Amino acid sequence: MGRAARRLRIMVALVFAVQVICAVFFVSEILASVLGLPVGPLDWHVHELMEIGAALGLILGVVFGFFILRIVMARSAAVESQLRAASGAFMELLEERFDDWSLTPAERDVALFAMKGLSTSEIAALRRTSEGTVKAQSNAIYRKAGVSGRSQLLSLFIDDLMGDGLVGQPG
Repeated sequence: MGRAARRLRIMVALVFAVQVICAVFFVSEILASVLGLPVGPLDWHVHELMEIGAALGLILGVVFGFFILRIVMARSAAVESQLRAASGAFMELLEERFDDWSLTPAERDVALFAMKGLSTSEIAALRRTSEGTVKAQSNAIYRKAGVSGRSQLLSLFIDDLMGDGLVGQPG
């Protein structure tokens, strides 16, 4: 975990703690009043200072909460953007490989469905064709890609995404 993330967690914990303490103060005071519980004698100056402190604590909690929420929302947007970029990069990689292998449009569809984990019968139903046709197209895809099956086909793309520097090197 990075330093900024650690700092954010500490800030969130502090804001939460201050708000809990302030809430406990106000709720205990209301309960004592409603239930008629005896409260030890407190100078009214001290009592007023405690209420002011609790109110300030709640206000600070709201202000810090707002800034923390903005930070979290910005990070979420950045992660979503990175995910879209990665998804786009994966689709570009698929198209590039499919072009290299000279796959037909039908073979491209079958390859995508197969990599998504659909069964031969499911692919046939989606494409409104026979299972034999899907099997023939799958075999053509595997032959053109130089692999023997689905798992090896998917592995080609995973290897590309991981980068050549990480694959095939002894640990």
